[in-house]
Amino acid sequence: MPWKAISPIEVYKILPRTNCKECGEENCMAFAVKLVNMETKIEKCTPIIKEDKYKKALEKLTELLSPQVREIEIRSPKKTIKIGGEYVMHRHELTYINPAPIAIDIDDNMSKDEIVKRIDFVEHFEYEYIGRKLNLDLLAIRSVSNDPNKFKEVVKFVSENTSLPLILCTFNPKVMEAGLSVLPDSRPLLYAATKDNWREMGELALKNDLPIVVYSPGDIDTLMTLANTLSKAGISDIALDPGTFVGPNGLRYTLSTFTMLRWKACNEDDKLAGYPLIGTPITAWKMIEGEKDQKMWWETLMAVMLLTRYSNLLIMHSLEGWSYLPVVMWRFNLYTDPRRPVAVDPGVRTIGDPKEDSPVMVTGNYALTYSLVGMDIQSGKVDCYLVITDTEGIAVECAVPGRKFLPEGIAEVLKTSKLDEKVKHRYLIIPGKAARLSGDIEDVTGWKVIVGPQDSKDIPKFVSEKWDPKKLSEIYGN
Repeated sequence: MPWKAISPIEVYKILPRTNCKECGEENCMAFAVKLVNMETKIEKCTPIIKEDKYKKALEKLTELLSPQVREIEIRSPKKTIKIGGEYVMHRHELTYINPAPIAIDIDDNMSKDEIVKRIDFVEHFEYEYIGRKLNLDLLAIRSVSNDPNKFKEVVKFVSENTSLPLILCTFNPKVMEAGLSVLPDSRPLLYAATKDNWREMGELALKNDLPIVVYSPGDIDTLMTLANTLSKAGISDIALDPGTFVGPNGLRYTLSTFTMLRWKACNEDDKLAGYPLIGTPITAWKMIEGEKDQKMWWETLMAVMLLTRYSNLLIMHSLEGWSYLPVVMWRFNLYTDPRRPVAVDPGVRTIGDPKEDSPVMVTGNYALTYSLVGMDIQSGKVDCYLVITDTEGIAVECAVPGRKFLPEGIAEVLKTSKLDEKVKHRYLIIPGKAARLSGDIEDVTGWKVIVGPQDSKDIPKFVSEKWDPKKLSEIYGN
């Protein structure tokens, strides 16, 4: 059956109802509300996890709250990535939970310089988009040589030079076992079990408690049979790769297959389809003929399409930044909770190289507002401190009449950031749309308020014409 919203009361009745606050909430009802909204995990309820008398309650809650698509963890000693864990087909029904991680491949025939280059690319890829930093997530090590010792050597080298979780890619169980031997403290994803090697690969996954990908390109029946066989053998963390076929002829099949599998998981409660889906846009480099840019274009296109059509993890090859920008930006938007405005953390941002007499400006924490204001300040080459107050992700023009742009919030940011120790003046420039609050802000913060322009694009001109701490002190007597 399709996912249906769960009542907090239903969850509350199963919880211990001790109001112990060990979960961080004021009471069990507040915790139940957060569980239903996917804002916390049942593991935070210490009594239900640790006390035997709540064992049946834990089992009932786990079943009640379990997602339609199983959640799987891939770990390195320093970082954990989650894939799957989805409840719905369409994000407006609830939200998507775990943003699909993007892995870049390394093969065991590459030189150490090339391997280091690819590691550095993944670890240092960063793009700031409406107040959020967008990154890449994983490394996929492929055995091209089919040599266990060579693969082992490369896996060891990569693991020593990155903190990122890994995917080990080979169809040879002996090669896979060699790679695993140098990762005792990690939980890599094994790629992949096929109709020819499923028994040996399954034994490796079961023995080491590792997640494994079932791979059967173009053959859904075999894919489901393999998943069922491994599941009955005791392997719970399984992912599915039905094949990524790139190009005009393969695009339709690929997207239809991914959509069908997610439909079965979310609307028909098909347990075998309810595993994370693996997309491999990297296949563009083999399937597409032509120049390098043509292959990258197809890889990027497939990555974006697969994100849209339910892939829970992508494996890619390109090292060009332009190839990943549309992918990470689309992923960010796709996995943004539609129930809540996109917000950045309150606090003080340093823009440029401000000094003790530089302006201090105020804005709200709606991500788009922050992004536009920041860009306008940077493009005007204004050095300043930007105070981000918590407006619950609402734009200033709505936050002011909605009583979300609060003087108390601004005062709290000024206090916690110790901004009074960084500047020698006490002047705040607030948005023109918040002019009516200038008196209240002065009373609460103790700072003098200057009403700025209505539009952030006018900030550079406003500062150049009106920002002069000496003249302001003459006017305000401060």
